[in-house]
Amino acid sequence: MSSQASPPAFLLRAVEDGTVPGAVLAVGHDPEPVAIGASAVDGPPMRADAIVRIQSMTKLVTTVAALRLIEQGALALDDPVATWLLEVDTPRVLTSPDAPLTDTVPAERPITLRHLLTNMSGYGMILADSPLQHAMAANETEAGLLPPSLGADDWLTALSSLPLVGQPGTVWRYHHSFGLLGILLSRLTGMSAGEHLERTLLSPLGMVDTGYFVPAAARERLPALYTESDGQLVELEGLGGGPHIGPPPQDMSHGELLSTAPDYLRFLRALRDGELLGAEHLAMLRSDQVPASAKQPGSFFPGFWARTGWGFGVSVVADGPHRGRWGWSGGAGTDFFVDPDGTLGLLLTQVELGPRVMPLLEAFGELSPPV
Repeated sequence: MSSQASPPAFLLRAVEDGTVPGAVLAVGHDPEPVAIGASAVDGPPMRADAIVRIQSMTKLVTTVAALRLIEQGALALDDPVATWLLEVDTPRVLTSPDAPLTDTVPAERPITLRHLLTNMSGYGMILADSPLQHAMAANETEAGLLPPSLGADDWLTALSSLPLVGQPGTVWRYHHSFGLLGILLSRLTGMSAGEHLERTLLSPLGMVDTGYFVPAAARERLPALYTESDGQLVELEGLGGGPHIGPPPQDMSHGELLSTAPDYLRFLRALRDGELLGAEHLAMLRSDQVPASAKQPGSFFPGFWARTGWGFGVSVVADGPHRGRWGWSGGAGTDFFVDPDGTLGLLLTQVELGPRVMPLLEAFGELSPPV
């Protein structure tokens, strides 16, 4: 499949039946994005250059930025991140994931850059009811669909006041390691993560619409954001509105980007083609870096580890017909993949990941023929 000239039937159905108001799709070796549907319920048509909340697809961008700094000699994979993040210099570790917050032991080893890239710092989402889960909700470090309420330094202070769920390098917990990574980029380079990305990746690649906020002049290109409640779409942020419009009032180095299909495809092509990283780091990025002992069943959604590994900033398909594929999703209903043969896939909606949207992402994943 060299390009995606028109939307497939499953995507047309998803728009017609109201699963999502609209979407942008691209599949092929050098695909052009195609838009379908609307940018909001009863809103104007979706644009192929819509600026969308890519959320956890940000993880690959900050990963590449960090690996490029390694290749420049600024840091190493096994450097302790406390050199720059003093807040995590002496973390405490819960004796068990559901233990009281006071039931801790010292960390046996420092948190390293490798731990951040592999979600094994000991910080992360807590899915089971526990004192730590309640504490993260109370101090505003719990992950969510909307941007963090705390600025970068305050967020890190709040997060580091809580114990780790496990010893660094021994447990896999999703998400928060990459907030730390964004702040690490900021402190190492002496500028916000957004400014560093702009200077070193976004501007050189021509990713003119990617950043931590949407300029007011481009607000009409930001689709509405939805979640689902009782089978109905519920608007969380209106078309062209919400906290992403205009520069944020605080440092968002721990936050997540907005981007477009043309921009993100440009980034994926450059990464795939070896223009951004050396062969060694690109190979590590797209191969499983998590030991079997860290792949605990309760660490993510059921069945995640059955055919999946985690590289640096992306998941890796470890078995089955798409073995060797790497990619990841964003919580606002976005997804991408890169196949071993170089095929790129990108799907952008703005409906929260969940039972409503997951069948759509699964159908998207089958567009590319098995490897």
